[in-house]
Amino acid sequence: MAKDPLAEAGFYFDDLNKLRVLEPDVSQKTSELKEECKDFVDKIGQFGKIARGVIELVDELAKEVDTEKMEAIGARNLLKSVAKQREAQQQQLQGLVAENKMQLERYRVEYEALSKVESEQNEFIDQFILQK
Repeated sequence: MAKDPLAEAGFYFDDLNKLRVLEPDVSQKTSELKEECKDFVDKIGQFGKIARGVIELVDELAKEVDTEKMEAIGARNLLKSVAKQREAQQQQLQGLVAENKMQLERYRVEYEALSKVESEQNEFIDQFILQK
C-alpha cells in the first residue's frame, strides 16, 4: 500500500474533510486531554470552594472555642476570687471571735472582782449593822 503524499508532508484530512496538520489520532487524544484538563480544572475549582468552606467553618469553630475558653477563664477567676473572699471573711470572723473571747474573759475577771468587792461590802455592812 502506498503512503499518502500529503501524510508524508504532515497533512491529514479529518472526518469533515478539513485539512489538518496533526494526525487524526493525535488530534483526538489532544481533544480528550483538553476535556480531561477542563474536568480537572472544574474539580479543582470545586475542591477550592469546599476547602474554603471547611476553612471558614474551622475559623468559626475556633472563634467559638476562644469565646468559650475566655468564659471558662473568667468563671475560674471569679471562683478563685470568691474563694479568696471567703477565706478572708473566715479569717476576719475568726479574729472577731478571738477578740470577743478576750472581751468575755475580761468581763469574767471583772465580774469576779466585782463579786468579791460586793461580798466584802455586804460582809462589812453586816458587821456594821451587828455592831449597832
